[in-house]
Amino acid sequence: MDLTPLYPLLFRPIYKQKVWGGRQLEKLGRTLPNGPATPIGESWEVVDLASTSVSGGGGDAERSVIANGPLAGRTLHEVMAVHGQRFMGRLLPADDGGFPILIKFLDAQEHLSVQVHPSPAYARAHPEANLKSEAWYIVDAAPGAAIYKGVREGVTPEQFRAAINASGPDAAKHVEELMIRVPVKAGDCHYLPSGTCHALGAGILVAEVQTPSDTTFRVFDWGRTGRELHIEQAMACIEFGPPNVRRHERRSHISGVFTTVTRLVLCDFFRIEKVRMTESYSQEIPYDQPAIWMVLEGAGRIRSAKNSFEPVSFTRGQTLLLPAGMDEPHIELARDTVWLEVTFPKAQPEPIA
Repeated sequence: MDLTPLYPLLFRPIYKQKVWGGRQLEKLGRTLPNGPATPIGESWEVVDLASTSVSGGGGDAERSVIANGPLAGRTLHEVMAVHGQRFMGRLLPADDGGFPILIKFLDAQEHLSVQVHPSPAYARAHPEANLKSEAWYIVDAAPGAAIYKGVREGVTPEQFRAAINASGPDAAKHVEELMIRVPVKAGDCHYLPSGTCHALGAGILVAEVQTPSDTTFRVFDWGRTGRELHIEQAMACIEFGPPNVRRHERRSHISGVFTTVTRLVLCDFFRIEKVRMTESYSQEIPYDQPAIWMVLEGAGRIRSAKNSFEPVSFTRGQTLLLPAGMDEPHIELARDTVWLEVTFPKAQPEPIA
């Protein structure tokens, strides 16, 4: 058994060049690859996939590699396998044994394709297709920016198919008129369950939390050519009408003298909360499952009260994974700090005594 003390993990970002991408991740302090003219659309922050789609992740496996501390150079998958319940606590792995969440930043300088992820019915009938429910937290948005979230009430599959198959200068307008356009601003958060036809609009930087799947069916690409479409698969998956997400997006707040916690999304697969803490505050981190922090503002460090691991510093733009089995971890803040905290409502229940 590997008895290396567990500690907060930082990972090497996996950058994906996309035709719709940009360089806005530099606003988060990132040094992006391949020069200022290369459009970087995605940064995969925490990932543990045995395979990806050719049109999405590139077709190969993608597994996050640890960037800090004694475990540096090892993959998340390897460390999970070695440490088992010490790492996972009450959380169960995904069905394929991988980590049960995928975390990204997305920089959309142009519209992403209109797309859909497998509906529950489609996934049951096609074992190779995996559900991909996701949430977008809007980190930054240009004036007038919007997302597309579902198909308008009353639109039929026949009408939608006619719109996506139309040609000419008004083709995009016809598709846009059939979808639900939602203006967005920084701080908004939207849940998109599998089966929801959607598109991320131009001028938006988001933090994306999703189930561990790379199955995406493009149905319309705004006039771009050379990229694969999956019209028949998409049409079989789209759940027509507005998505029923109000209960998942119901916000709640818990406020104290030094801390405010705002619940943004709660679904079967993940919980997203925005946490604000004030400068110089320190407290114990009381987890019995892994947690992920996407740091939006501020800086601090996490230390062990028993000095079991070297303190891990963090700052704006970084993503940390906090294993369950850390030895008395405490957070100490250098500045007022804000992060998105991702945890798992489906963690295994405590055993009955």
